[in-house]
Amino acid sequence: MTMEKIEAGMDVMNNRSDRYVKVSGGPWWAQFRYGSNPWMARYVYSVMFLLANLLAWAVRDYGPSKFREMHRLKSCEAGENCLGTEGVLRVSFGCFMFFFTMFLSTIGTSKLHGQKELWHSSWWSAKIFLMIGLVLLPFLLPSEIIQIYGEIAHFGAGVFLLIQLISIISFITWLNECCLSEKYAERCHIHFMLLATGAYVVCILGIILMYVWYTPQATCLLNIFFITWTLVLLQLMTSVSLHPKVSAGFLTPGFMGLYIVFLCWSAIRSEPADNKCLRSSEGSRDWLTIISFIVALLAMVIATFSTGIDSKCFQFRKDEKQADDDLPYSFGFFHFVFATGTMYFAMLLIGWSSHHTMKKWTIDVGWTSTWVRIVNEWLAVCVYLWMLVAPIVWKSRQVAEEPEPNK
Repeated sequence: MTMEKIEAGMDVMNNRSDRYVKVSGGPWWAQFRYGSNPWMARYVYSVMFLLANLLAWAVRDYGPSKFREMHRLKSCEAGENCLGTEGVLRVSFGCFMFFFTMFLSTIGTSKLHGQKELWHSSWWSAKIFLMIGLVLLPFLLPSEIIQIYGEIAHFGAGVFLLIQLISIISFITWLNECCLSEKYAERCHIHFMLLATGAYVVCILGIILMYVWYTPQATCLLNIFFITWTLVLLQLMTSVSLHPKVSAGFLTPGFMGLYIVFLCWSAIRSEPADNKCLRSSEGSRDWLTIISFIVALLAMVIATFSTGIDSKCFQFRKDEKQADDDLPYSFGFFHFVFATGTMYFAMLLIGWSSHHTMKKWTIDVGWTSTWVRIVNEWLAVCVYLWMLVAPIVWKSRQVAEEPEPNK
């Protein structure tokens, strides 16, 4: 009887293993045919994440009139203006508790077919009810606890930005190493040069357009400083990358240039609409505001999703062979990124201040948001330069620490 149970268990494991192989190797729609597989689960979590943030936005823009009747929310320090802000933090707190619970319950998962993997990839009815309950729970908590969470969320959002930054730089570095490898060096040489040239052209064009759009007056000294310093950082990254001891080529600084130019543009766009240096703030542009808001929201969900499945950039040993029952991505890391991502989304919706009033259909607007973007840009350059210089520094230290041979 015992042998029969063992054989039955082995058959179940083999059948499940075969199913995972078919799902992972089949077309994308095959991932949705089964109710329990990790490839489909990551998309379901992303949809849940998106819906939670849409709820937070709706609470911010259309919730104050409803919250005014709730006794616990009337203790909001800034009056009616921050009722929507508190609503964002409450929804974010509930979403954070859900993903952090998933993080604690899936961390340490190393192989498929286990109970933790089943909990991550299935039990959707239970997890949907769990998330709804955790999102509603913060609305019963006093404002003092929500304010404390708002302060903690600043730190969590910073952690998310750092993880995303390392993930982006790792991807750019991997792309450069792939293009320079012996396997693709000759075949992709022309593509490599075209990509690098195109990146630099877009960077220079973006900097010129920012000068035209956001420095209409000579008194716009802050914007002039932001744009000029971005140009200086682009030149610095290029010089270090082309140094004989580094020899990283043009592609990585070109792509990093695209990233920091985008961050500079985002920082300037985050300045308050009444700033005279923003020409685009003149006139009515409601439809453009709505479109940009939706694009920004979807872009952040995609960025959170891609960062959550990119746990390899934090592994020290990347040359290990993958077995058939290895995880396609780290479940614990995935949920941790989404937990910090909920904090980051909350900061974008409230302008990084729990006492800041945001207009409808706006996201990440305010001087605090501007400086967060700028600091993120500078930090990105520092991390990138360190990733280029660190191997040389470590190698020189190892040479210096080696004992001299006996004469």
